[in-house]
Amino acid sequence: MKFIRKKPELLAPAGDFECLMAAINAGADAVYFGLQEFNMRARAKNFTIKDLPKINKICRQKGVKKYLTLNTIIYDNELKKVEKIIKKVNKSYVEAIICSDISVMMLCRKHGIDFHVSTQCSVSNSKTAEFYKKLGAKRIILARELSLKQIKKISKIIPVEIFIHGAMCLSVSGRCLTSQFLFNESANRGRCIHPCRRAYYVKDKEGNELKVDNHHIFSAKDLCTLPFIEKLKKANISAFKIEGRNKEPEYVDTTTRVYRKAIDKNLTKEEIKKGIDELRKVYNKGFSSGFLLKTPTSDDISKIEHSSATQSKKFIGKITHYYSKLGVASLKLNAGSLKIGDDIFIIGKTTGIVKCKIKSMEISKKTVCRVRKGQEVAIEIPKCRKGDEVYKVIRK
Repeated sequence: MKFIRKKPELLAPAGDFECLMAAINAGADAVYFGLQEFNMRARAKNFTIKDLPKINKICRQKGVKKYLTLNTIIYDNELKKVEKIIKKVNKSYVEAIICSDISVMMLCRKHGIDFHVSTQCSVSNSKTAEFYKKLGAKRIILARELSLKQIKKISKIIPVEIFIHGAMCLSVSGRCLTSQFLFNESANRGRCIHPCRRAYYVKDKEGNELKVDNHHIFSAKDLCTLPFIEKLKKANISAFKIEGRNKEPEYVDTTTRVYRKAIDKNLTKEEIKKGIDELRKVYNKGFSSGFLLKTPTSDDISKIEHSSATQSKKFIGKITHYYSKLGVASLKLNAGSLKIGDDIFIIGKTTGIVKCKIKSMEISKKTVCRVRKGQEVAIEIPKCRKGDEVYKVIRK
């Protein structure tokens, strides 16, 4: 009998409903998200307990799994509140809770809900993996500081999940105290404001400067595994995870689509190149293989403070009506201008994100080539809804 390797589960980030729909429409097998408290992306929009039935309904209709992050450190005075959340969430709303504090793991066991060990626990060896397995963990999201060889060894003990794309931390993930010391905003509570991304000039107390070629000495490039995704697919990894619960819907859509294709088929060199070009369009700080293939060097440090994305978006208006039978929308321009040939994003809580090129426009049934702020125009769009926001894509 021929052995058929099981495909790894593709997890996409969902910081709000727009990103949730973007992830689902782009082909994610599962989504992970946080509530307003106790998750490592406290600055994302996040969801509320009241949103859970809606999230569950949407995901169940599409056969998409749901994982809730409760992965910050927890203090004594918060334990009752955390338990209250876990009771309300229960296994009818999510498949598992992603957590790092052992108290949360014990509460999950108490209330009969599966838990996955967060990367915040920095699991980096087989003995620690065995400990969490005995504790009842169903999966471990491994430390990002592991090589592919080390990952393979741990994957023989318990199902493992790794990050395949997104932001990297120069410190051990989540353990950095720079944000806390400088701005009283703790990374360990999900509130890091990333002072590491800035350029620094280092001097000693006598004023002697440390000479470096790149002053962004604390800012790591983003992880991108697309060039060697086939190696990961053969490594007995249960789940591939995309970082980005603070990112925009176009980032979620693009990264999920690119890696969905990479998981489903063996990409040619040309397809990998095209995929990387797509990934460069959305938020990134340059790309690195992280620790997976080799120990990072100075080449894996980013030289920019903000994104090096090759495109951005600019808000121009909202959909005032959509005629589904005709595939035509009425767009009111609140800002800027639009012309034939422009690319646009339509973003909404139910729509997710739709990308399309303007091929024709009409005002009062007369064809026009350009429209400006204040005008309302009819355009052909595959799908959208009244109230969806429209953005013009800007090439850099």
